[in-house]
Amino acid sequence: MDVRVADVTVAVPGETRIGWIGTGVMGCRMCGHLLGAGFSATVFNRTAEKAQPLLARGAQWAESPRAVAEASDVVFTIVGYPADVRSVVLGDGGVLAGCTAGNILVDMTTSEPSLAVEIAAAARAVGVHSVDAPVSGGDVGAREARLSIMIGGAEPVVRALDPCWQAMGKTIVHQGGPGAGQHTKMVNQVLIATNMIGVCEALLYGHKAGLDLETVMQSVASGAAGSWSLSNLGPRIIANNFDPGFFVEHFIKDMGIALAESRRMGLSMPGLALAHQLYLALAAQGHGRAGTHALELALAGLSGIDWKKR
Repeated sequence: MDVRVADVTVAVPGETRIGWIGTGVMGCRMCGHLLGAGFSATVFNRTAEKAQPLLARGAQWAESPRAVAEASDVVFTIVGYPADVRSVVLGDGGVLAGCTAGNILVDMTTSEPSLAVEIAAAARAVGVHSVDAPVSGGDVGAREARLSIMIGGAEPVVRALDPCWQAMGKTIVHQGGPGAGQHTKMVNQVLIATNMIGVCEALLYGHKAGLDLETVMQSVASGAAGSWSLSNLGPRIIANNFDPGFFVEHFIKDMGIALAESRRMGLSMPGLALAHQLYLALAAQGHGRAGTHALELALAGLSGIDWKKR
């Protein structure tokens, strides 16, 4: 690790030791791309079995987040909730407890902007660099290394990680200082929330009108009404495939963060509030671990339609 950008060591495949915490639907694939790019990795996950695909490719197992940090130069985290981030990073056995000065911490969880700022301050106090870098693109983007990565942190640190960003994503944008990546992800989630209502209502309308939904998709998906959600999740909805690319319960968490930030800024967000309520209803119906496109089931139910038996 002898290449430097403004006093920050540049990540170099084959030299830089990567740590990875969180090997779920997204994390396992993202870390896998880093392994494929030539980085070594030490990993930890609360459920050890979920790390097996990475261990089979040569990653090393650690018994705690602190142990990951002790064996790494750059530590990535992508866990479930802000409380998990706080525990994994700031807890007694957390990442910062195992870091040494000059290490880099990258949290890729969608979390609270204020927590990103707090972590950056705690890291700076011990000479550690911190970056918040949530992503968008779901399981497909993670699998195909086409994620959009929204980054908050000091520019030299962000630039030093370019080889890592390039291995995982396609759209890589430095948004500003600590917390800016998380705020940008909130913009992303607000856009998705109301768009998903439109996608699901439109397909529900087409079904009730007696149309062939696959034929309808041919007409509307590539025009002005098109969207990533329609093109990628519409076919899954039509096929009754509600497997998660992104969990409903995690989306509810994200919308809650966005609503809280909106209240803090004095913003009225009626569309987001409606989407939040609809997703809470979907989770209450037992679909919290389904994909976000399972909103179709709740909206169909409001009209007395059993979508899966249509």
